Formats: sequence, C-alpha cells, structure tokens
Amino acid sequence: MQHFIFNLTDGDRERATCFLHAKRWAVSGDERHRDALAPGDLALVFVALTSEFVGRAMLTTTFLDPMPSDPAASGPAVSGVLLGDVENWPTGVPLDVAMQRIDPNGSNPYVQANATGFHAGVVQITVNEYDTVVSLGNSKRGVAGYQHGPNRPIGTRPRYGGKGSGLPSVVPFNGKIDKLT
Repeated sequence: MQHFIFNLTDGDRERATCFLHAKRWAVSGDERHRDALAPGDLALVFVALTSEFVGRAMLTTTFLDPMPSDPAASGPAVSGVLLGDVENWPTGVPLDVAMQRIDPNGSNPYVQANATGFHAGVVQITVNEYDTVVSLGNSKRGVAGYQHGPNRPIGTRPRYGGKGSGLPSVVPFNGKIDKLT
C-alpha cells in the first residue's frame, strides 16, 4: 500500500467535494506517479486554492485512461482513478499546520520544498505523513485515535446497519473492494 496526495490545482473545495462524492478523481496522463496508483492505496485530498487538506480516500482502481463514463456527468472522457472509503472533512487541515506537525524543526528538505504547496497533481508521501494529516483531520472533528482508517482497526471496512438505520458497524475486510450492502 502506498500513500499519495491528490492536489486539486484548478478548483475549490466544492469541486473537490464533488469529486469525492462521485468517488472519482481525475489524474492527468502525464502525472509522474500515475502508473504507481493501485487499488488499496490511500490518498489525501488537497485544495491548492485554500491550501488545505479536505479529505481522504482509498483507491479502488489503477490509473484508467479513460475512466468509465459517469452517467450523471457530461463532457469529454477523462483519465483518473475510482475511489472508495471516502471521507470529506467538514473542516480542512491547513497545510502550514500539517507541515509543522510533520517537520517541526524545518529540517527535512523534501517536506520544506512543499511548504507553500505541491507542484504536481499526484504526490507520493510516507505513511507517517499520511497518518499525521489524517490524525489532524480527526482531531478537528473530535475523533480520537487513528489506525489506517476512519477510527477503526486495521483490516476492517465500514458497513452500514440496517436500511435507514444510519448506524455504522465494522466487519472484517475480505481483501476485495466490492459494493457494500
């Protein structure tokens, strides 16, 4: 499993939210890390305009060129990835706050090179960097603890209670990404 940042350079938080709700993320065919994207990888969503992390998602596909058509959208075919296990954070994590937590001494040249924003649409990061930003996102929402997912043990995935209950429960992850029922 690898960890990435999906950097939305040409839109605002509302556009990022639309992508997350559609469970799709556009990735340019010339992105450096496009061929490294794989099912099960985790991505943070960053909005350059507001310089904040606004959510996270798990990839359910490799890079697709083009992605399957979305019946709800019109326009030209685009390349990218499909997403699952999406979180759209109501309160973003500012980049400067994340950078201070990841590199408190300002001594890591790779981290500091991105302190004012990211230069690519897909940026590979470490598990520690990913976990730090998710932990900050969870603390802004009042969620305690983090273990590779939205506050659930590793190796599990969310499944929702009975129809209309709105109550989440945790079930063992079978290693396949399929439709949750």
